[in-house]
Amino acid sequence: MLDHVGIKVKSVARAKKFYDAALKPLGLSVQYDFTVPGTKKRFVGYGTTIDKTCLWIGTSVGVPARLSGPVHICLAAKTRNKVQAFHAAAIAVGAEDNGPPGLRKEYAPNYYAAFVVDPDGNNIEAVCKRAQ
Repeated sequence: MLDHVGIKVKSVARAKKFYDAALKPLGLSVQYDFTVPGTKKRFVGYGTTIDKTCLWIGTSVGVPARLSGPVHICLAAKTRNKVQAFHAAAIAVGAEDNGPPGLRKEYAPNYYAAFVVDPDGNNIEAVCKRAQ
């Protein structure tokens, strides 16, 4: 069982703008945003509460970053409408469509998901596995 995932990004400011918008429909928001004292390393953590921070983005401010991926991250959505809202919000802030909201019966009978590519090339998915 994973507790959290962290990915490196080229620009925290650009990635934060994307993730703020894309994750809001899933109920995730910034729980942490800090620069490590004495360094240029900045990190932003997203979750439902400070104790439930599940996704971290970060890089060294002012220094070209080595990226983590691209990687694939899938985030749980409570409803199919939230999957749709995630996809719409991500596209609105410049994400590339990598699979519109819909059933993926090849995965499971109720696997309803949407996929986008973030500004750093990562494949970000939202899924609801509940029957509508």
